[in-house]
Amino acid sequence: MNKVAVRTAACCLAGVLLLGNTGIKAEAANASSGFGVGMDIRLAQAYSADPDTDRKVQETIGSSSVSEEVKETVPAAVRNISAGAAVTLENILADEQQDASVDGAETVPENSSEETGAEAPEADSEEAAVSAENVLEEGQEAEPVSESSSEFANIAIAQVSNYVNVRDIPSEEGEVLGKLYNNSAATVEGEEDGWYKITSGSVSGYVKCEYVVTGAEGEALAAEVGRKVAVVTTTTLKVRKEPSLEAPVLGLVPIEDELTVTDEADGWVKVSIEEGDGWVSTDYVTCHMEFVEAESKEEEAARLAREEAERTSASAAAAKSAAGVQASSSGSSKGQAVANYALQFVGNPYVYGGTSLTGGIDCSGFVMRVYEHFGISLPRTSGQQRGAGYAVSLSEAQPGDIICYSGHVAIYIGNNTIVHASSPKSGIKVSSPANYRTVVAVRRIF
Repeated sequence: MNKVAVRTAACCLAGVLLLGNTGIKAEAANASSGFGVGMDIRLAQAYSADPDTDRKVQETIGSSSVSEEVKETVPAAVRNISAGAAVTLENILADEQQDASVDGAETVPENSSEETGAEAPEADSEEAAVSAENVLEEGQEAEPVSESSSEFANIAIAQVSNYVNVRDIPSEEGEVLGKLYNNSAATVEGEEDGWYKITSGSVSGYVKCEYVVTGAEGEALAAEVGRKVAVVTTTTLKVRKEPSLEAPVLGLVPIEDELTVTDEADGWVKVSIEEGDGWVSTDYVTCHMEFVEAESKEEEAARLAREEAERTSASAAAAKSAAGVQASSSGSSKGQAVANYALQFVGNPYVYGGTSLTGGIDCSGFVMRVYEHFGISLPRTSGQQRGAGYAVSLSEAQPGDIICYSGHVAIYIGNNTIVHASSPKSGIKVSSPANYRTVVAVRRIF
């Protein structure tokens, strides 16, 4: 016996009776139906209660559009209910369930909560009248629970002094899989006994709820600590003063440069460069959100080993260079030597794409050439230089460190001051404070 067909037919016929009693006519049509039994229910215009409802019900049941199987299965009591009688869903399904039990079929409650372990509420049989609002056609899905439309939905932001451990089980006895650093982002996948199941980077595990911020507060914080980045995909990109191809050019940026997005318009994004904020066409950049993510134990070990190898290599290269910096010198001493060398070029011209410390050079070329003097080879663009050496905070900056901004780099010389090839207007100059613009990263070579 097709229980779906039985249940559907019973509910639809009950709807005919109830709706007829309240002044709305429900008709059985022989159009193609989602029920799979040749029935379709459609609401027609309101009309006065029809005293011949019993006759209409019988005619409906007798319609050729209803299969013989369904006609025989619908309880006889339903066929003869008068227009003024109340019809309940429990009455109909009870008869159908009884029939199924006789046939030896297993009846599964439609609101079974076995999967979730939640107890299903009991229905009041006296109030569970069938209505058009709670009769869904087979194949018609209920409205999904609305989810946040925010691009940061289900995000968690760590709020700790340094980092919080990510464990393999929701317990402090669990194995540490990695670290979620302060202001790092993770996706929340579930909650269990005061712990969030999260995924961040390559790490999936549990963190204590008290160490992360979620919900509306987490989404607001994500917008603050995250950075929307536009990566240049053309050889030389013109940054314009307005979002128009007719607008004057504010500055130029090279391929693979990473620019901080501060605003958006139709087909354009506003980005920050040394000359100020300007607009670039989205045809020539790819945009994404950038967050600090968790680091697994293996990734941390590999990073520390790589950084130590880079420090050793940089020190050896500096010792062999014409600058004559001793390998035994401390990192700060070597960095100071870099800063002192860079300062002697203050006043020389800025030239986009240039690589001459005296004849004209741009910001990344300046950093590259200064470090080249000490035997150290750095990438050419500012975006690539963000990956050189290892990260430190601005508060820990020492002379010689590379200060990275959106589309720009400089060399820290101490006392919250930098030296950099700024712009065609100002050339190579000294600027203070170092955070005159938002600092994206600080990288140390020695």
